[in-house]
Amino acid sequence: MSTSRRNLPPLNALRAFEVAGRHLNFRAASEELGVTQGAVAQQVRLLEEHLGVSLFQRMPRGVALTPQGASYLADMTRAFDTLGKATEQLHNRTDAVTISVTPTFATKVLIPQLSILKAAIPGVELRTIATEAVSDFDRDQIDIAVRQIRPPFAASHDTHLLFRHDLVLVASPHLLGKATLPLSRDEIGALPLLHDSYNHWPKFFGVGGRLPGAVFNQTTLALDAALAGQGVAISCRAFVRADLDAGRLIEIGVTEFSGGSDFYLVRKRAAQPRDTVDAVWSWAVAHWTEGGAPRHDEAG
Repeated sequence: MSTSRRNLPPLNALRAFEVAGRHLNFRAASEELGVTQGAVAQQVRLLEEHLGVSLFQRMPRGVALTPQGASYLADMTRAFDTLGKATEQLHNRTDAVTISVTPTFATKVLIPQLSILKAAIPGVELRTIATEAVSDFDRDQIDIAVRQIRPPFAASHDTHLLFRHDLVLVASPHLLGKATLPLSRDEIGALPLLHDSYNHWPKFFGVGGRLPGAVFNQTTLALDAALAGQGVAISCRAFVRADLDAGRLIEIGVTEFSGGSDFYLVRKRAAQPRDTVDAVWSWAVAHWTEGGAPRHDEAG
């Protein structure tokens, strides 16, 4: 008995080609896919070798589609749109809500309150995407997101300010020992410094370049190190409030500058709102807004 086989190129290569073809730029494609620019170029070369056809013309500043590439891109875009719609229909359960947050927000705010959310909204299935990248509401099927942004906001989105990006310096009481608070700038500088991707320490000390100390790519990792007594971290106050209240961390100072963009709850306005999404949104506004009380400063 013969077996029918689809003669398809590698799907990763097809995806890289479709994204690169839409952007006509390998760098932009790499940002959308979350891979390196070299990885995109390698996947495109793999696809061209598999097909035996040149899909792009390499230009001095970017790329252009060949006639064969332009025709193939149109077909691939339709194919991926079809896959996206099929996946959306599969996942479009009325009790499922997908929320996109940063890893630090997930660890310090969302996860500790999951049981409260589930008790308040029985039956809801919360799907969490923890990423530093800005998720696309349509492409990634996101219902609600927590993002660091600043006005003005798109008219197609609802937004609600959760909390300001106010920065504090924190350390474990085990690290500080019997030190007298508040610590001076020189005393803070003598302690091990914990760095994250924001790199706030040079600004705090008014120097250029990166200062010595352990470096982490996420704030939540720097805070874990601070909790373990490994050094001093700079964090948004909202992320360390529970640890400060419990005495696991001690505030040893504040900065004279903000962390930049503030944290907002965001969702795309829908022609047919879903009750479960509305319920999670309302719960998040009530429980995550600074101070714990609902605020009504939405902007469109």
